Amino acid sequence: MSPSLAGDRTVGLDIGGTKTHGVVVEPDGSVLAQVRRETVPGAEGLLATAHAVFEALRAETGLALDGRLGVGVPGLVDVGRGVLRHAVNLGVDGDDLPLRQLLSERLGVPVVVENDVNAAALAAQALTGVDDVVYLSLGTGLAAGVVVDGRLRRGAHGAAGEIGHVPVDPAGERCGCGQRGCLETVASGRAVARAWPTVRGHAAAALFAAATAGDAKAITVRDRYCWGVASAVRVLGLTIDPERIVVGGGVAEVGEPLREGVVRQLDRLGEDSPFLASLELGERLVMVPPRLPVAAVGAAIRGR
Repeated sequence: MSPSLAGDRTVGLDIGGTKTHGVVVEPDGSVLAQVRRETVPGAEGLLATAHAVFEALRAETGLALDGRLGVGVPGLVDVGRGVLRHAVNLGVDGDDLPLRQLLSERLGVPVVVENDVNAAALAAQALTGVDDVVYLSLGTGLAAGVVVDGRLRRGAHGAAGEIGHVPVDPAGERCGCGQRGCLETVASGRAVARAWPTVRGHAAAALFAAATAGDAKAITVRDRYCWGVASAVRVLGLTIDPERIVVGGGVAEVGEPLREGVVRQLDRLGEDSPFLASLELGERLVMVPPRLPVAAVGAAIRGR
């Protein structure tokens, strides 16, 4: 792991729509311990899940872990107040949730709350060593974390990087945000699960395996999904123009076949546009290293 991840021992929690991942990061940047649990939706559910993961980390390490805790969570986060709002993928909507205060009281440690994808962007910056980097999260939903000139860009309302809610199809499906035809309805983990349901295992892994085996329907679904991700990359390239676009999240566990599929779609998008082709977006695309809990590690970095 990059030396730029080094520092004090810290704990990070990545609270996602389907799972909560906790890590203890050593001073040299290595992961000492990690725990995963299914996330229970709703305000009380996510608090209980976070508590269970934190106590499991304490039990596994035998350490008090009484330092500051970094927490990454989807939705709009007011970092200054530690408040979460509009986390539709967690079943938390409407009134502001004072997550920092509630978690600190329950866990008995000081807490820093950050948008989960923003936290992951900090880890992506540390891993790539560049000052202009975007982390594209293909998780339950779809979002991006943006680092420009070495600084995290949250936006005036904490909505910077919420590209999953950029509409691309006026006749498309209704999105959880209330709009229709958003990128998230095409290029998220939830979109893969809807388009290619499977009884066992990871829907994205099953889809790409079937496509590789020559299943015609799977090829169509795969290419549609990769087009959605490529469209997200195009938006990021045209608005942020980062040096690196790091792809992570549950779907990214597919690995190289996903990157190759997205690059193919980027090449097709550039066939009729010399301008777009000249940006060489496919060459900027890299995958998160296998089995690295990047969002949880990023939360630990944020906790410092």
